[in-house]
Amino acid sequence: MTRATAVRAVLAVAVLLVSVYISLTMSPRLGLDLQGGTRIVLQARDTATVEADRETTDRTLEVLRQRIDSLGVSEPTLTRSGEDRIIVELPDVQDPRQAAEVIGRTAQLTFHAVEGPAVEEPDEKPSGSDPTADPSPTADPGSTGDSDGLTLSDEQGRALALGPARLSGAGVEDATAGFDAQGGAGWSVSLEFRKDAGQDWKRLTGEAACHPAGDDRRRVAIVLDEKVISSPQVDPSVGCKAGLPSGATQITGSFSADEARDLALLIKGGALPVPVEIVEQRTVGPTLGAAAIDASARAALIGAAATALFITIVYRLFGALAAVALGAYGVISYAALVALGVTLTLPGLAGFVLAIGMAVDANVLVFERAREECAERPKRSLRSALTTGFTKAWSAVADSNATTLIAAGLLFFLGSGPVKGFGVTLAIGVIASMFSALVIARALTEIAASTRFVSDYRSVNGIARPGAVRMWLVRKDPRLFRKPVRWLVVSVALVAVAVAGIVVRGVDLGVEFTGGRLVEYSTSRPVDVETARDTLAAAGFGDAEVTTAGDGDLSVRTGKLDNDGEHALRTALAEKGGETTKVRDELIGPSLGDELRRNALIALGVAVAVQLAYLAVRFRWTFAVASVGAMVHDVILVVGAFAWLGRPVDGIFLAALLTVIGYSVNDSVVVFDRVRELWGANRRTPLDAIARRAVLQTVPRTVNTGMGALFILAALAVLGGDSLADFALALLIGICVGTWSSVFTAVPGAILLERNATTPPPAPGKRKGKGSARGRQGASRRDPLDNGARV
Repeated sequence: MTRATAVRAVLAVAVLLVSVYISLTMSPRLGLDLQGGTRIVLQARDTATVEADRETTDRTLEVLRQRIDSLGVSEPTLTRSGEDRIIVELPDVQDPRQAAEVIGRTAQLTFHAVEGPAVEEPDEKPSGSDPTADPSPTADPGSTGDSDGLTLSDEQGRALALGPARLSGAGVEDATAGFDAQGGAGWSVSLEFRKDAGQDWKRLTGEAACHPAGDDRRRVAIVLDEKVISSPQVDPSVGCKAGLPSGATQITGSFSADEARDLALLIKGGALPVPVEIVEQRTVGPTLGAAAIDASARAALIGAAATALFITIVYRLFGALAAVALGAYGVISYAALVALGVTLTLPGLAGFVLAIGMAVDANVLVFERAREECAERPKRSLRSALTTGFTKAWSAVADSNATTLIAAGLLFFLGSGPVKGFGVTLAIGVIASMFSALVIARALTEIAASTRFVSDYRSVNGIARPGAVRMWLVRKDPRLFRKPVRWLVVSVALVAVAVAGIVVRGVDLGVEFTGGRLVEYSTSRPVDVETARDTLAAAGFGDAEVTTAGDGDLSVRTGKLDNDGEHALRTALAEKGGETTKVRDELIGPSLGDELRRNALIALGVAVAVQLAYLAVRFRWTFAVASVGAMVHDVILVVGAFAWLGRPVDGIFLAALLTVIGYSVNDSVVVFDRVRELWGANRRTPLDAIARRAVLQTVPRTVNTGMGALFILAALAVLGGDSLADFALALLIGICVGTWSSVFTAVPGAILLERNATTPPPAPGKRKGKGSARGRQGASRRDPLDNGARV
């Protein structure tokens, strides 16, 4: 064992031990779509006097935090997103109506002197007004009120003329709900004022006490959101100008227990610096998240087992060692997710599972290069061939993983909500897979290659002889690119079919991109779609789109629908279906839907531009343009397939599409990396011959890597349920068309572009190390396109 191998082995063992310790002692942080709960996104709005900037949004967030803490929700999470958005996550909250009402209300509490009965109509707010909207187009939510006073109805409906606000809710230190069983006053809310506010309250009640008992002017009106909730008389024992010395008061009225508690929560939370609007709301039932975790775990186990069995059959002993490294990869990537505190979402879980299948890519690249070295020089040692394989495969491994990391970065920075989690887990998976392949798998294979048994029985190790696919291709030696235009014609025809589907069938944009509400219900009695449609139409929801989802569940999609409307819709379904449980609920505001749709197009455009720039730096511009053309070809085919199949296009589909982009470029990089190497070694050989040989040499890698991902995706498609089926389907289609396009679209495109290019062929690659003059001379005489395989 060499020193380098020993260092790799020690490093691998150390990282594995730490990863196992983390996995056993720490628990993953699950997102709401896995553990169940409600996620609300609030948009802060400007007023006439206050701008919804970063500072005011942060102050609004703290006020909301106080309100939510008072709701008793376990471990709520509030974070600011961007300049003017607040994300609220409430675990285990399945009915968001109360939470949304308490969060969204502006809670403008003011105290006014009563100037007497009013002559004009009271300034009442419309009954159907939005509680999350700005209460007044000219009022500052932090101000104490209108200097000209108000005309409002008291508890009995009598119009009162009120003076300017003398005290605001900001002066209230605490508010508690209590029940007066002895006095018979029922439920009330006790208020404790801060020091300065207490003096203002004393002056206000002292002025009111100067009027005779029974006079309206002896009353003090307590107004919440321009509605008089109480207007008590100042006690006769209070003298003129004396006021209430205690600095405390009590709001009385015909409160129920819930009304008193909600009022206390709103007052204690204080007034919001700026009004907020709910632009997104998602609710996931706990059973859906648990089912997704179980399905993903089963898919990961079955897919990983199938992948491990496949590479063991293809690469025998070294394949089995790579399967061991694959298991180590799973432990390391899981520990990294837990240690970094990454929130594991449903798309993130799918990314973790998918990365298992993609983790074999580097091992396949190395083993195929080692096979070529053994075929070229049959008498060289197994360890030398393996070391050369790792060295020569490094360029393709680095480039292919870099393109996947670019796709992961775009998902994180341009994605929304749970899709960001997919980008994080994909990036961690790529880094962990490189460690498992270049450190763990290399240490294991080098140790095995050093043993006499593996060296003597060359059929055991799996790389000493060329694979059956490579031998068949070398024997047939098809002239694939004699007429490259015909392959491009086939690609254009496929694109035309996809575009026809987009034009004829249209793209079914999900509620995430159009705005509206999508709710999935589970009923105790089976209800067919037609019955559900008729029931909802009779209840006033004629525009609701009803489809089946999951195991007999119903999916209802509507336009604008508030929480009370959703409750009425669920009640209507319960008449036919019995006990009706909400499994999933997504509400997207129209403005956010437009923004997400726009960001999706920007993400795709940026993906194309970034990949083009990277490939242009790493390769020739002709190779870069051809690769990006194949990538666009793949995107159109995947979107067109979903259009023909009538499947929805949503945020998770966008994550799959960006992954397809990375995978497509990954395949093209491997092919063009070999083209660059062969062409640089023999600059006078026509490019079509170079490309043919490069494709024949890299097809085994492309097929073997694709099979690893296909096993995982097939398991996800079958076992993942509705939540992951579309994601897996998009990637299955994308990997198939990506494998095709990397060979039959990108390569013919590059050949045609090179016919008009003036750039000379790439320079020959530099050989490392010192060799004998005879060895170098022999190497120069050998045909660089001959990999040494013989039949």
